Amino acid sequence: MAYFKAGNDAAGNPVNIFYEDWGQGNPVVLIHGWPLDHTMWEHQAIALAKAGLRVIAYDRRGFGRSSRPWTGYDYDTFAADLNALLEELNLHQVTLVGFSMGGGEIARYLGTYGDARIARVAFVGAVTPFMLQTENNPEGVPQSVFEQIGDALQQDRFDFLQNFAKSFYGVGMISHPVSQAVLDWNFTVASLAAPNAIRGCAVAFASTDFRDDLATIKVPTLVIHGDADATVPFEVSGERTAKLIPHAELKVYKGAPHGLFFTNKDELNRDLLAFTSQQEPVALLQQNE
Repeated sequence: MAYFKAGNDAAGNPVNIFYEDWGQGNPVVLIHGWPLDHTMWEHQAIALAKAGLRVIAYDRRGFGRSSRPWTGYDYDTFAADLNALLEELNLHQVTLVGFSMGGGEIARYLGTYGDARIARVAFVGAVTPFMLQTENNPEGVPQSVFEQIGDALQQDRFDFLQNFAKSFYGVGMISHPVSQAVLDWNFTVASLAAPNAIRGCAVAFASTDFRDDLATIKVPTLVIHGDADATVPFEVSGERTAKLIPHAELKVYKGAPHGLFFTNKDELNRDLLAFTSQQEPVALLQQNE
C-alpha cells in the first residue's frame, strides 16, 4: 500500500492518491468506476497478478483512501492524476483498464499525453464517447436524467446510493445476480466517498465529450459492455466507442448489467487475461490452478 502526490489543491495542500501494487511483470493499471474505489477490482486484480502481471489499482481523488480536495473533479485533472502515477512508478508498456467513468480517464489521458507509455487499453462499461444528449450528440442521454441524479444526491445521497446499486447490478423482483452482502459492500464504499466528489464526478462523466480523444487512440483496444446495462446503456456508449476506434475489438456480454466486474467476473477475467497477456485465456487459467 502506498501513496503518490498528484499536485496540490486550490488551497495549496498536497493531493495524495492511494494505490496498491501487486505482482511482477508487465504493468496493468486498473481505473475504478463511480461511485466506488479500487477495491471493486478484487477479482480482476487477483487473477491478473496470479497470471504474472504487475497490477496497480488506485483510488480516484475524493474516493477510497485518497485525498478529498474541494475541487478538481474534472477529466483534465483525472488524466493528470493518472499521468502522475505512471511517471511516479516510471511505468512503460502499460495496459490501461477503465471501468465506467474510468474509461474517460483513458480517453483523456491518451488525447492529452499520448501513448508513449501505453501498450493497450480496455474500456469496460465505459462512459465514452459522450453521455449527454446535445444537438450534435442526439444519441446521448437527456439532460433531465442527470438532473434527477443530482437532485437525488442532494436530497438523500444514501437512499440514492442504495437504490442505484440495485440497477447497477441488475437486481429486480426476480433477478438477483448478486447477494445482499455485495449490495451492502457497494453501499459502504460509495457512502464513504466525499459528497462533493460524488456530485462533481457525476457532472464530469455526464458532460465530458471524449470523441476527439478517442480519435487519437492507435494502440490495441478492447471494448467490453453488457447489453443489459441500465446505468451506461450499450447503445449510447460501448457500441459507439467501438465504432469510433475502428481497430477496437468489441465484446458484448449478453444479459450483463453495468456491474459486470462482479456479475460476470469469470468471463471478464478471461477476456482481460487474454488481452493483457496476448495469450489464450484457458492456458493462463490452467497455470493458476
